[in-house]
Amino acid sequence: SLFVKEAFPNTPLLCYFEWFYNSHGSDADFDPAEPLTVDDMARIRVKNAPILIDLYTCDWGLSPTYWQRSQFPTELQNKLSVLHDGVDTDYFKPNPGAKLVLPNLDLSGVDELVTYVARGMEPYRGFPEFIEAIAYLQERRPNCHVVIVGSERVCYGKSLPNGKTYKQEMLEKIPLDLSRVHFVGSLPYGLYLKVIQASDVHVYLTRPFVLSWSMIESLSTGCLIVGSDTPPVREVIQDGENGLLVDFFSPKQIADRIDEVFNHPNRMAEIRVKARQTVLERYALSNLLVKHLELIHQVANRSLQLKDIGMEKKPSLTSSKL
Repeated sequence: SLFVKEAFPNTPLLCYFEWFYNSHGSDADFDPAEPLTVDDMARIRVKNAPILIDLYTCDWGLSPTYWQRSQFPTELQNKLSVLHDGVDTDYFKPNPGAKLVLPNLDLSGVDELVTYVARGMEPYRGFPEFIEAIAYLQERRPNCHVVIVGSERVCYGKSLPNGKTYKQEMLEKIPLDLSRVHFVGSLPYGLYLKVIQASDVHVYLTRPFVLSWSMIESLSTGCLIVGSDTPPVREVIQDGENGLLVDFFSPKQIADRIDEVFNHPNRMAEIRVKARQTVLERYALSNLLVKHLELIHQVANRSLQLKDIGMEKKPSLTSSKL
């Protein structure tokens, strides 16, 4: 929106702010094995130039989560409402007893199904750690199958310097029984829904970065999520209440908590109910669409106060102390 105000100087401008880049305290320096150089930090600072121009120029802005808003300069955060896009809870709903059957994959006879969904296969979304966790899992649970949804590409972060994909790299490094690991590629929404509805355990891992909409959609279907103990996930999931949290860098702990789900079905049933309830209360499109329209009208009428009109209670982003 660089020159929108020049073209329409008297028109209120509402902007959507998804992310502000920081060298410290979020995604960029999360992995101690990948220290930042001065050049890296300089590139990160430059990325923010157009974002800062928009934030200065707009009349108001919104961010989808408190975590994402917290990345912006403190002195400008009071110009941002926190308002998630919302998910369609009538579409993303539980289907008790569902079994997974895709056009080229029939897992209707499988009793233990672990799922993982991401746009790509990359460290930002914990793909290497998840592959290592599968190795532990396969040693313990001979009847467990894993379905991985996503493309063999990098959407966030750096590609490998040797030209390999992370899938190639990890499958060469970690011996797996591939008859029980199913890479199904990217799926249309209808088939993706079937995957998460049939899931017994859904693993969602992310660095301290933008929260994936798929995590909220999975919660809405009543998935039992094993998620990374990182700020964007902690904003939504309380460990042991509406999901389970794990150390992002611990494949063994990821496998342990998946085991925990299979070993305690009654307790997990309660967590599944609370998972969907979380979305119904805080992330349902039917509720949030009204708030978005209200925000648009307030900006258009120049009647907005310096306060959130979205999610009233700010969740804790501190560690769950696993």
